[in-house]
Amino acid sequence: MAEINKTRPSERDGKRFWTSDVEAIIAIMVVLLILGMINVFSASFIFAEAEFDSPYFFLQRHLINVFVGAIAFGVTFYFDYHIWRKWIAIILIFTIISLIAVLIIGPVVNGARRWLPLVIFQFQPAEFAKLVSIMIAASYISLKVKKAQELDFFTVQMVIILIIAALTELEPDLGTASIILGIPILMLIVSGLDKNKILRLMGFGFVGVVLMILRAPYRLERLKITYDPWSDAQNYGYQTVQSLSAIGSGELTGMGLGVGVSKYDYLPEAHTDFAFAIFCQENGFLGAIFVFMLFSAFAFYAARIANRAKDEYGQSLAMGIMLLIVGQAIANMLMVGGMTPVVGIPLPFISYGGTSLIVTMASIGILVNVAKHGEHKPEKQQQT
Repeated sequence: MAEINKTRPSERDGKRFWTSDVEAIIAIMVVLLILGMINVFSASFIFAEAEFDSPYFFLQRHLINVFVGAIAFGVTFYFDYHIWRKWIAIILIFTIISLIAVLIIGPVVNGARRWLPLVIFQFQPAEFAKLVSIMIAASYISLKVKKAQELDFFTVQMVIILIIAALTELEPDLGTASIILGIPILMLIVSGLDKNKILRLMGFGFVGVVLMILRAPYRLERLKITYDPWSDAQNYGYQTVQSLSAIGSGELTGMGLGVGVSKYDYLPEAHTDFAFAIFCQENGFLGAIFVFMLFSAFAFYAARIANRAKDEYGQSLAMGIMLLIVGQAIANMLMVGGMTPVVGIPLPFISYGGTSLIVTMASIGILVNVAKHGEHKPEKQQQT
């Protein structure tokens, strides 16, 4: 005779380390924030003292960004995640206007226009565009999945995302543009995009890569040098060589906090894109593995939140946020480790970056809001 198994999930699964997925995600975020604050100061205090007469210049700004990020997290955690779907048109208009404005009035830094100077800090529209592209893709995917309709790449929503990515590439910022376009594509593939359409996408992707190289030939040199950075160690391969030297010198346990030597004007962007190299130098292989495990745990719990979301939109949104944060972490680690060309993708929480950190924390606020609404989703009855 069939009977309902009334044992609670916690009793069936045994003792759990976290009481909920929300607790796990928040705890991981806090640990990464603490590691990031320590690493930003350690990686930047030499440069900050030399350029701004204060070793705490970047740390102070990073702490302000953490504070603003905490507010963003609180706001997105408080509001029901469905509200972003209702406001998507206004959010999209703001994003496109910001991306156009930065190309016109944004200050040129290292040959690129990527920031809009505001009263308190510099706003980077492309970082915000990453989250907006996920919202657009999640809205489209959830609608198709709910109606059991076939997914496609050639849609109005994907064209809009492509326009956002193109505006970002014009800054130029190919790394961020790749994230803006790449994450929605991954969301489509994970959600069940037809295999033939995936093959067509690969073909279009190849053509796109060729066009990007033709637009800026130095990208081909960066691609070539990835396989042997020492062949041009003083030019295109310089950052990769210095990064690998920093990582290797950390050995198992690292040189110790603040002791790493690569920040002494050897490794460019030591506190931003290559902050993880300094982290590895000072904390060693064990420290690197710890960060890798934190992002792996984040991926696991974020995937569970997506799986337990109460509707298709929550599932797609949570999945996109997980792919965004973990995807950037993987891309940065591969770049710092010399396995991919050098592109401007920061390591979430560990790298210095105002808008990037704020958007990341806002994204996690949305993620835990999805989890909060999915906690009371009734489980299927099990029969014995």
